[in-house]
Amino acid sequence: MRMKQDIILIVVFSLLTCGLYLIPNRYENKEEGIRCTGTVLSVDNTGVQQFGIIRQGNQRLSLRIDSGKYAGRELKASNPLQGQLSLDTVFRPGDTAYVILTENKSGELVYVNPQSEYRLGDELLLFGLFAALLIIFGGFIGVKALLSFVFAGMMVWKVFIPQLLAGSDPIWMALLVVAALSVVIIFLVAGINRTGVTAFLGAFLGVLTACLLSIYFTSKLKVNGAVMPFAVTLLYSGYNHLDLTRIFIAGVFISSSGAMMDLGMDVAASMREIVANNPEIGRRELMWSGIRVGRAVAGTMTTTLLLAYSGGYVTLLMSFLAQGIPLSGSFNFVYVASEVLKTLVGSFGMVAVAPFTAILGGFILCRKKAN
Repeated sequence: MRMKQDIILIVVFSLLTCGLYLIPNRYENKEEGIRCTGTVLSVDNTGVQQFGIIRQGNQRLSLRIDSGKYAGRELKASNPLQGQLSLDTVFRPGDTAYVILTENKSGELVYVNPQSEYRLGDELLLFGLFAALLIIFGGFIGVKALLSFVFAGMMVWKVFIPQLLAGSDPIWMALLVVAALSVVIIFLVAGINRTGVTAFLGAFLGVLTACLLSIYFTSKLKVNGAVMPFAVTLLYSGYNHLDLTRIFIAGVFISSSGAMMDLGMDVAASMREIVANNPEIGRRELMWSGIRVGRAVAGTMTTTLLLAYSGGYVTLLMSFLAQGIPLSGSFNFVYVASEVLKTLVGSFGMVAVAPFTAILGGFILCRKKAN
């Protein structure tokens, strides 16, 4: 019976995932031109000036187009270097470039733009290795985990991001997306049963807690959405109607929602096993058992969140330390304050998941009405 239910769920959510992939996105493919790949045959760096590790100027390339309409043709291209290590690509002979070709109204090629190195092939290889390991190790559960992973990516790319660009309220949209992802991920793993309901409700209450805290402390710490990467660039790209601060708030709790789902599932599954082995256990005792399990898991999960967040801004902390700025001064900078807010609010919401799930599990999972 459980296997049949799992197969039905996999089929349903597979269809939903495919449907999301096929949804037309008016924000995609706005950039005019023909996208293709090309092999760098030779480079001319005579127009490039080097200042330490910074390069500025114009790199001339000779490319052989490997795909698309112009496959096989050798073209000349210009690669401007602006002196920004995070954005510039310095090509070498043998590199595979991601190229955009621009034609005029008559169909004549007028511009060759080698944007960056072509990375999609290696990224797909890495994803394939990850998928293979997940399925080999997890078996049928691994298949469901992989499906939930792909579904989450489609929800973010096809629903969440386009809706934000369209002007939808970021906080409400983030809550809807997290609710949808929680339903898919938790019920795919646990099945449609009381364990899944317990885990879902506990995790979502933790997300709501993190949402309320992020709203309050973003205002209290006077953090604005401009601290997010490319936020100002987004405004200058014609999206000055966006509320970056509310987008930042949404990002605070949506980024920790996965850990909350994990914790909710851990506590609910443990309580289910306790009830299965001791059907006569009372409600209060079951709740305390769930809380004890939650304490053990939350103790390591909070450190996991700290390391996950701190890894993203380690160079920021290094730059402050290299300049001799004391710890008290560093934590007053808005960039550091925003990361502290993300770490602590996310951790707070995650820890809150444990008692929420334990209390709800006591009512939903317990077979005995009273202790």
